Amino acid sequence: MSMDDPAQADETAHHEPTLESGYDPETVESHWQDRWVDEEIYAYESDPKRDPNTVYAIDTPPPTVSGSLHMGHLYGSTLQDFAARFQRMTDGEVLFPFGYDDNGIASERLTETELDIRHQDYERREFQELCREVCTEYEAEFTEKMQDLGTSIDWSNTYKTIEPRVQRISQLSFLDLYEKGREYRKKAPAIWCPECETAISQVEMEDDERGSHFNDIAFELASDGTDREEFVISTTRPELIPACVSVFVHPDDEENRDLVGETAKIPIFGHEVPIIADERVDMEKGSGVVMCCTFGDQNDIEWYQAHDLPLRVAIDESATMTDLAGDYEGLSTEEAREAIVEDLDDEGSLRDRWEITHAVGVHERCDTPVEYRVSKQWYVEILDHKEEYLEAGQEMDWYPEKMFTRYKHWIEGLEWDWLISRQRDSGIPFPVWYCEDCDHPIMAEKEDLPVDPLSDEPPVDACPECGHDEFDPEEDVFDTWATSSLTPLINAGWDWDEESEEFAMDKPELYPFDLRPQGHDIISFWLFHTVVKCYEHTGEVPFDATMINGHVLDENREKMSKSKGNIVAPDEVLAEYPVDAVRFWAASAAVGDDFPYQEKDLRAGEKLLRKLWNASKLVDTLAPADPEEPDELEPIDRWLLAELDDAVAELTTQFEEYEFAKARDRLRTFFWNTFCDDYLEIAKGREDNPSTQYALRTAHRTFLELWAPFLPHVTEEIWQAVYADSNASLGDASIHTRDWPTPQGYEADLAAGETALEVIGALRRYKSENQLPLNADLESVAVYGPIEGFEDAIQNVMHVQELTVLESEPEVTTEITSIDLDYSTLGPKFGSKVGDIDAGIESGEYEIEADDDGTATALHVADEELESDLFEIERERTYSGEGEMIETESAVVVLE
Repeated sequence: MSMDDPAQADETAHHEPTLESGYDPETVESHWQDRWVDEEIYAYESDPKRDPNTVYAIDTPPPTVSGSLHMGHLYGSTLQDFAARFQRMTDGEVLFPFGYDDNGIASERLTETELDIRHQDYERREFQELCREVCTEYEAEFTEKMQDLGTSIDWSNTYKTIEPRVQRISQLSFLDLYEKGREYRKKAPAIWCPECETAISQVEMEDDERGSHFNDIAFELASDGTDREEFVISTTRPELIPACVSVFVHPDDEENRDLVGETAKIPIFGHEVPIIADERVDMEKGSGVVMCCTFGDQNDIEWYQAHDLPLRVAIDESATMTDLAGDYEGLSTEEAREAIVEDLDDEGSLRDRWEITHAVGVHERCDTPVEYRVSKQWYVEILDHKEEYLEAGQEMDWYPEKMFTRYKHWIEGLEWDWLISRQRDSGIPFPVWYCEDCDHPIMAEKEDLPVDPLSDEPPVDACPECGHDEFDPEEDVFDTWATSSLTPLINAGWDWDEESEEFAMDKPELYPFDLRPQGHDIISFWLFHTVVKCYEHTGEVPFDATMINGHVLDENREKMSKSKGNIVAPDEVLAEYPVDAVRFWAASAAVGDDFPYQEKDLRAGEKLLRKLWNASKLVDTLAPADPEEPDELEPIDRWLLAELDDAVAELTTQFEEYEFAKARDRLRTFFWNTFCDDYLEIAKGREDNPSTQYALRTAHRTFLELWAPFLPHVTEEIWQAVYADSNASLGDASIHTRDWPTPQGYEADLAAGETALEVIGALRRYKSENQLPLNADLESVAVYGPIEGFEDAIQNVMHVQELTVLESEPEVTTEITSIDLDYSTLGPKFGSKVGDIDAGIESGEYEIEADDDGTATALHVADEELESDLFEIERERTYSGEGEMIETESAVVVLE
């Protein structure tokens, strides 16, 4: 971690934890971030003999090195840290690694943008070096920012997806799948990005609503088997007309089936194509007659393959028209589209044209509309194992459970095998050469990996198929997901064991991993492909559970984007608020839900830090740091510890279920309301009481441990100032290496204690409202409610001279003060009777039906019956006896 301010760095280095002054988050947080990293507090030491059930391993997402840290990184990493810190305190052994996804298109595009260059203008090796330089700068920034978040990452376990070790594992994966018959190379239509000039996989394409035009174009009939001279086709892509190879009609289309078997003449270009019947034609779309061009969409590909149609390539790899387009050669597809429409209009073939908005397939990396081109590519076969991948997904625990549906729908909608080759410059090379004569693939030997066929020689001198001795290196590189999908195997040290001639892991105790945390937007990218790769290599599901986080939205619940100008930069947030306050905010939403960035949550976090600090200072004045447990605890103290046991049990379950928002809110309510506002006020008058001293310290230590996963900096500071052994190493003395609290078996009447605190709170408010000192005597107080065993506590804390517990409720009269009607429904239903209903209520001439608990079910008035949803009753309870009545949720208090 770097320190830009030398004075602050010096102050941090000599920082001594103390509660004597106010809390200074800027100094405290940077101090502990440095020490945690420097002393490797969170380092994982592997032991292959260790029981896997005693290790908690997180398969963390390696962020794409394509820019700076954003709120999504901050939020997702903090959720992961909640899980890591809790599990470290629960089980002791946690692997929380970190990686950088720095190979592939994203990193290349970052380099091009950062240096204002195009990869086509450089030799491959030269451009790769530029990518490494740019990525290294961003990786250093990522490391610093992640450490600034106080995440408990093991910085001795990091990796880059382009480093030699990972290249070896990625190439081993390719060879293993090839040997198992799960990969193939094929020349076939593939999804193509003209901007990136590479084939892409189905998962990298997304729909985007774009403006366009429907064009009705007349096609002449070149044959004379029908009385018709022409027919009309509707298309949004007239630039594909030169690539038209056939026309299709649905066999049940009564209006157009007479065209089947005829020949059509293509307007402008003049070539002739057959008209064929096919049930895949959508009769409801356009004219019901459709042209097939190689290629405009998935339908064109299916028709091309099913009917063995010729190939006409009118658009090249950069979305430029080819010589097949004649006069339009060299134009972009957009330019050609407009020029062809204009010429169609001039020759009388354009019959209509109107604006539309429709979904266009675009490359998710650059938002460029995709094309479909025939090219030779490598694929992983996945369509035949869809059921197995579904079953693998069902074996995992999903948090939240609803996210499995996204995984399921993705698999069910798969139409392509996984295309893993990319025609780019920076990436992991395919370890393959091809015989120059017969194209037979030559695979690298496992012991030689990693290799680069552009610079390394093949492992054979002659082709084993034909004997030829010249070879062509594979120039393509892997899709980045083909490597990042191996993160569980990378972190577990998967490799080929020469001695045993099988794959093995250096850290077998980690696999399968316990948790895969990630965003819901990459379920089809990262999670699915990891299941594919790891399942095919090991036969096992790669992780036991997956925690899917949502997106951070702006305050209007809209997705943050640069174009909207609504991005909130983490740097700005962290410059204004303590890290722990930001972490408090990150726990505000249920896992899986998108949620808005709201500063009120950050301010609430700041207030909590002050509350925890000030409460700790107060506890320090009220009780010694390590009081002995008395032989018997007084009821109010035993009640607090019993309530604490209950909270510990509930919080433990919530952390285990990744319900961080519920855990945060449960802990805050108990700490702030019950402990600080109620119990500490009670303890102020009992500071010499050994029972109270013990309960205070036990609760305080437990609260620090419970808050530690959420608020690591302030809890470490308080712990070191009050409880830590100054002679112990930080690894032994840190609050983050302590055991997670467990219920200690304290028993008490929780309801009675809760009611007693309500009574104490009510009496405190009474004194405050009447400007009485808190130690003022109250002569006589009567209580109706369950407070058995806590009478002395109420008397002593609130200075009550005489306390009476009532057997029955005081004389309380409940009067109806108003009946509010829902006129929006009442008017249409009762019409002119509404006036009579109002009059009846005003005069009191009505009857109310109620169920056993007093809830009104019907109102009878003006000879009508109103159901409960048409009215709302306001009631007021009044006390007619001597003294003043105060009501709480569970009690009635009378002061005489």
